[in-house]
Amino acid sequence: MAGIGIESMKLKHAIKTLIVTAALTVFSVPVMALSEEDISIPENYPKKYTAKYIKMIEPEYKAIGKDYIFYVALDMLKGTNGEFSRHAILGNNLTQRPVKIEFKDLGTINPAYANFDALGWKKGKSLYIFINPRHKDAPPGAIAALLSHEALHQDEYNSLAEETYAWTMEAAVWCEIVQQYPESEEILHPLVTRENTLKQLFEKGGYSNKYIKKTVFSNEGYKNLPATSPGFEDL
Repeated sequence: MAGIGIESMKLKHAIKTLIVTAALTVFSVPVMALSEEDISIPENYPKKYTAKYIKMIEPEYKAIGKDYIFYVALDMLKGTNGEFSRHAILGNNLTQRPVKIEFKDLGTINPAYANFDALGWKKGKSLYIFINPRHKDAPPGAIAALLSHEALHQDEYNSLAEETYAWTMEAAVWCEIVQQYPESEEILHPLVTRENTLKQLFEKGGYSNKYIKKTVFSNEGYKNLPATSPGFEDL
């Protein structure tokens, strides 16, 4: 009887080993990345951003999300004033983690946010940038300018000074984007209209925050913000 018990134990052990091995085999299957054939390039992308080029830059940006329009937008920030924001999104921020970016119905967070263009959000130890889905078909250059703004919001605090700085950054980056990729400004889209409005305010103020600041201070959405926040003490 003892011998039969030992054999039974050996059989059970063999079955467990087989199950574990099978499970490991299933879960070790690599996640397939997009192939060039899977990437359809919209007409509003700069010519430089071919499927082959996007595949080449994918490893640098894939930690931030799955939408490759964000890879293109972040790549367009290279060499602009938005370089700081690009590095912040890639992990050089207060959390030391890549910022997750996605299109999201902002009204699901708070009905008051439903018509916002984008929102910087902190949850636990992670940072997120949520962009209104109506901008899914925006040119990536306009998305780039928007991201340069939202990447500056890295904690749960906000202020008029912080928003003034962020909107000014967005305007400065858009000016640089349209210099490098002039076709971005010619596309009819609500986000381009926003960026062109900021650009006009920036230029009108002699490339300063003079008129952007007035716009921020008169914005109803910011009426309850304090004057300053950590890191943004100067108005």
